[in-house]
This record gives sequence, C-alpha cells and structure tokens, in this order.
Amino acid sequence: MRILVTNDDGIDSLGLHYLARAMTSLGNVVVAAPDGDQSGAGAAISAIYRNKPQVKKAHIDGVPESWAVAGPPGLCAFMGRLGAFGEPFDLIVSGINPGANVGRSVYHSGTIGACLTARNGGLSGVAVSQAVSGWGVEGQAWDDIVLNQIWETPATVAQHFVKGLLDDGLPEEPIIANINVPNVELADLKGWKRTTIDYRTIRSMSTASLKPIGGAGGTYEVEFTYGDAIALPDHTDGGAVEAGYVSVSYLSRIADVDRDDAPCAEAALNSLLDQ
Repeated sequence: MRILVTNDDGIDSLGLHYLARAMTSLGNVVVAAPDGDQSGAGAAISAIYRNKPQVKKAHIDGVPESWAVAGPPGLCAFMGRLGAFGEPFDLIVSGINPGANVGRSVYHSGTIGACLTARNGGLSGVAVSQAVSGWGVEGQAWDDIVLNQIWETPATVAQHFVKGLLDDGLPEEPIIANINVPNVELADLKGWKRTTIDYRTIRSMSTASLKPIGGAGGTYEVEFTYGDAIALPDHTDGGAVEAGYVSVSYLSRIADVDRDDAPCAEAALNSLLDQ
C-alpha cells in the first residue's frame, strides 16, 4: 500500500508532519507538498505547459521520503499519479489543514483540491482539516492561532478512518472523504456524524473593497470584512464540527445535470449552427 501525503500549507506545516507520521503504520508513505503556503489553491496544477516545476528533497522526522514541490497541492497529486515519486500510489491523504474545510470552502480548498486532482487520475483521497479555536472562519488560519492546534486529535482520527477505509477495500470508483475535526483533545470529542455539505460556512467574508495604496497611483489593496457567525444544524459539516463532532462527508464527481428550461439559449445555438 503506497500512500501519497500532501497539504496546502506547505512542507513545513506541523499538521502535515503529524498526518504523515500517522499514515506510516498503514503503508509506504511518501510526502510531496508545496514548498510554501498554497492555501486556497483549489485543484490548480499551475501552468506546467509553460514552466517546469522544481522539486527538492525535504526531511520530516519519522517519514522515509519527502519532497518539497514548487507548486500547488494539486500539482503534487498530479505528478505523483504520473510517476514522479516512484511506483503508483493507491491512496492520497491531504492535510491536516488548520481551519475547517466545510460549506463553500470545499470549492477553494487546496487540501481538498489535491484529492480532486487525484480522483481525476483514478485515486481515492481523504482530506483532513481541523477547526481553529478563537477564530470563526473556515479554510485558513492565522499563524498565532495555529499555535493552539491539537494536532494529535485529527492525526489519530485520520489514522483510524484510513485504516478502516483500507480494511473495507478501496472502491473501484474513486471516492473523496472530507473529514473535519474539532480542535479538542481526543477524549473530548462527542463522536462523529455523517454530514451533508452546507452551502454556508459558520462565518464568511461578506464584503470586499478597494483601498488606495499611498504613493502608488492606480494601485489598491483589497480589504475584506466578515459577517457574523451563524448557527448551522449539526447534520451539516460545519454545524457538526461546531457542535463538537467529527464530520465525515463525501464529495461527488463533477457531472452533467439535466436541464429542460433553457429554450432561448438552445434556440440561439440552433440558429447560429443552422440546426
């Protein structure tokens, strides 16, 4: 069993190190992670047709092979699938992200994006994120907040989940499990819930405005403001984590949907293409 471990916070992230070491009891682990912070990169792989990505050997205590990649986590998964790091992988595990990846944030998360990219190549993936304490925004966290993360909890949860996933046998149709864990000691978890993905987050950005930068004519910095925190039901991913439960949800493949209420758009194409 070969497991590729990656993240979006970079090769030096403690969350990555805890997760990689937790996976070593389950198979042959190789870490390939961005050489810097790539939070919010989604499933991007960068313009590899224009630039040759660079890879550098790295060291993580307790992990036999580690690489720092000059690119986003999706690229790490992409190159891993194509053989850049040796024999084919059976599974990708991504994280541990400081900040829950729930609700709308699943679209932008590099933690999840690595798994999405891997699934395009036929690999199942497990994305692991942890809520932050003292700050209510999902997806990313400030450096001082990260110091309060109890990394052992999500690492242990991920280890047990992945072991069970492997014991079940990886499905022929690749899956992505999105796991979000409260930032508490393992003994303080209330349990776990199979959750739905809400379209909302507990607290999200509400406005964006441009602020001129003095002395740099025509240049602005973007200021974001955050809305108030909202209560979500605990059957949703964000609500479960806020209530003290581990959230487990599964992300579907992007697929076509039926639509029969667009006659004008279809008529316009018929007219253009003489159909």
